[in-house]
Amino acid sequence: MLDDTVDPMVQLLAPDGTFMPSAAAEEFLPYFERLTEADYRKFFRDMTVVRRFDTEATNLQRQGQLGLWVPSHGQEGAQIGSAHAAMPQDHIFPAYREHAVGMVRGIDVINIIRVLRGLTHGGWNPKDPAFGNFHLYTLVIGAQALHATGYAMGINFDGLTNTGNPDKDQAVMVYFGDGATSQGDVSEALVFSASFQTPQVFFVQNNHWAISVPVSVQSRVPLYQRGLGFGVPGVQVDGNDVFASYAVTAKQLDDARNGKGPSLIEAHTYRVGAHTSSDDPSKYRTDAELESWIARDPITRLEAFLRGKGTEEAFFTGVQEEAADFAADIRKRTIALENPEPGSMFDNVYSEPHPLMIEQSAWLATYEASFDEQGGHA
Repeated sequence: MLDDTVDPMVQLLAPDGTFMPSAAAEEFLPYFERLTEADYRKFFRDMTVVRRFDTEATNLQRQGQLGLWVPSHGQEGAQIGSAHAAMPQDHIFPAYREHAVGMVRGIDVINIIRVLRGLTHGGWNPKDPAFGNFHLYTLVIGAQALHATGYAMGINFDGLTNTGNPDKDQAVMVYFGDGATSQGDVSEALVFSASFQTPQVFFVQNNHWAISVPVSVQSRVPLYQRGLGFGVPGVQVDGNDVFASYAVTAKQLDDARNGKGPSLIEAHTYRVGAHTSSDDPSKYRTDAELESWIARDPITRLEAFLRGKGTEEAFFTGVQEEAADFAADIRKRTIALENPEPGSMFDNVYSEPHPLMIEQSAWLATYEASFDEQGGHA
């Protein structure tokens, strides 16, 4: 039975930046103690840079440079903390808002821009070692949970957990939002994960809104409890606390690699921006709610902690300059992107040549040849 008298939330940093571990944080403290001053600064730098990137991408979409943008503003603590907890050999399956995770794993984020500008089928080759086993974005809600579970089953079949060599042991982490927990694909993934005791962490970013549906309508119990019915234990963490996100994820991934089976992490965070650039959140949520979550911002929280430790002003100034330079570079590179050859849409649809693709490609070539240089029919 769950003890309802104890707050289950794992938190290390209070919203004002004070180091104040909650009662539920005790077993995770040894993982936090792995971190150094350099890690603290790295976390702050990564969160600041990716937020500036997110802002720039939002502006680019509004200016007609992208067909769609999916903001991550507000969720940097959950993403940066958990991403840094993963080992290089682990496999990461994102949804479509995990820009910070991709950056940590080595993705050049211009590739995310290319996806949402409509220039590429996937954006990067997940088999390329340079991309840190970061798999492709998945826009079908919750489908990546099945992909991740299947991959994790394969890791078990290959005997790549609990080998006695920490550099060889592998785990899988899959990201999705609170809305995806209501999808059948996620439930099926939990069933198979529990049945086969996969080396896997289900990382739920509870940003409190599945487009316009609040989490209070989606679930009558806290989301970290949803896995229990399938046999997958859960942990609830303050997702706006980058240290707690790191510590909890590090422990759960260690357990997965050591043959202890799957777990679920519910990271409490908030989507400050719109669901996508096609959404208007002012239609369904209040200013008071938004302001209450802005007060718990993960970046200002860590900044307060660092300033309390005497971090020099030059560090913060340097990070802001780096973030601005990063965003300016993304803008320049986005505008310089060229459209792909139209015929490339038929590439890689099937693994082998397919008669339908051959027929459609030939039709397109004939159609294009029917125009003269001025764009009229020849």
